[in-house]
Amino acid sequence: MSSRMWSFVLTVFACVVLSYAHVAGSKPNIVILFADDVGYGDLGCYGHPTSYTPNLDRMAEKGLLLTSFYSAANLCSPSRAALLTGRYQIRSGIYPFVLSPDSTGGLPRNETTIAKILKSQGYKTSMIGKWDLGIGKDLVHFPTNYGFDKYYGIPYVHGACPCEKCFYPDEGCQWSVFGGDKCGFDNTYCPLYRDTKIIEQPADLMTLMENYADFAKQVIVEGASSKSPFFLYYAYNHCHFPQFAGKRFRNFTQRGIYGDSLAEIDWSVGQVIQQLRESGVENNTLVFFTSDNGAALRDMYYGGSSGLLKCGKATTYEGGHRVPAIAYWPGQILGGQRSAEFTTTLDLLPTITSLSGGTLPKVVIDGLDISSVLFQQGKSPRESMYYYSAFPEQKIGAYAVRYKNYKAHYYTEGSPQSGMYNSDSDCHPNNTVRHDPPILFDLDEDPSELYNLNTQSKYEPVLKTINEMKVAFEAKMSWGTSQVNKPKDPKLEPCCKPGCTPFPTCCRCD
Repeated sequence: MSSRMWSFVLTVFACVVLSYAHVAGSKPNIVILFADDVGYGDLGCYGHPTSYTPNLDRMAEKGLLLTSFYSAANLCSPSRAALLTGRYQIRSGIYPFVLSPDSTGGLPRNETTIAKILKSQGYKTSMIGKWDLGIGKDLVHFPTNYGFDKYYGIPYVHGACPCEKCFYPDEGCQWSVFGGDKCGFDNTYCPLYRDTKIIEQPADLMTLMENYADFAKQVIVEGASSKSPFFLYYAYNHCHFPQFAGKRFRNFTQRGIYGDSLAEIDWSVGQVIQQLRESGVENNTLVFFTSDNGAALRDMYYGGSSGLLKCGKATTYEGGHRVPAIAYWPGQILGGQRSAEFTTTLDLLPTITSLSGGTLPKVVIDGLDISSVLFQQGKSPRESMYYYSAFPEQKIGAYAVRYKNYKAHYYTEGSPQSGMYNSDSDCHPNNTVRHDPPILFDLDEDPSELYNLNTQSKYEPVLKTINEMKVAFEAKMSWGTSQVNKPKDPKLEPCCKPGCTPFPTCCRCD
């Protein structure tokens, strides 16, 4: 046997051994790092020339970088529902658009989250940051009711609060070119919670990321010293509008305020990895970094980058759904690997359930176990995904369908979130177009969705297959009652001084 062939055999053998080593050992710790509005083209390891992301780049260099990974939804609340339940957001009623601080609705309590599954397997479960799945009366929709033992963070987007300072030392927040607004000045100030208690209002954005990182390190230290595995779901408020950054990262990058905000995420990722290493649990922890949806292009260079993909957040083009993703687990995931296998946020719940030895809930799960991709450099079991509008309607169903390497658009529309001033007019708001027959793209050869194939007869069988799949899927889809359309109640907005006046400006606890 030649030395080259022998080297190949050893590599394959190592892959097999590493991929199954966790079965014989203790249950792995799980860390999900979930960025906000970070686009496919934003990280250095995905090709951005001026982003400063050395920790994420190193994580990719020593782990697995996924180039065809998708968020199941193109907006904040729906994408978080899909991630945590492994089910399309339509099933749980997290549509249309997003939940707000005064929403009476939220993620239905009967939904089973990753945290609930892991808690049943003896995990200590913690969440940091942006929940965005409702608060409700008496905190009925708070994270601690969905399997999380601990919670620390601002439970919704910081742009839904009055923004006073966004950059050190006392610089205000940028105006939006979309509508000229800044933030939610009619709402209460952003609350920072520890578990179910407000400990700071308004939350100090200058110190928020350092506080988040400190809490994450505390979770890791406590988890490492206990006999129980831990699950940390770390959902960043960065890089949603308006951008913010503390002292260490103000004017830190070439890329302006978005780059400074992104650099603060990257620093936090480095803190998590370093603490895992120092606590001696790095080799027994799966760390997965990704983003809730594509880049928000609404504020020109103040927003993110979709790279070579078309449009961004709140659209069903690739830029709205395809997101950066990095899987890291020394000793289990071979470093320096890239995979173009088709995978999604829906797939994390069944994959993590399998790793933990848990059991899937007895409901329809849209995710698939992608252990073969993560640990064996193998093929993905996923062949299809259904793209829903930011404002979905049951009579229309999915706007687009991906099947293997093909994607058919039945409807397309732009969004203010993808840029009123975008050079691509397809991304602009108020331009919904029905396509009959659907426009068709080969995403392996044309990820930018530039060349429509539906006029070529050789693709007729592909369109026929996709049509049949769409009809069959939607016939079985059960639409949950919209939680977003439930009545609003300003009295539900968090306030550290309940019953104070004048509301909401009285809600300050400095």
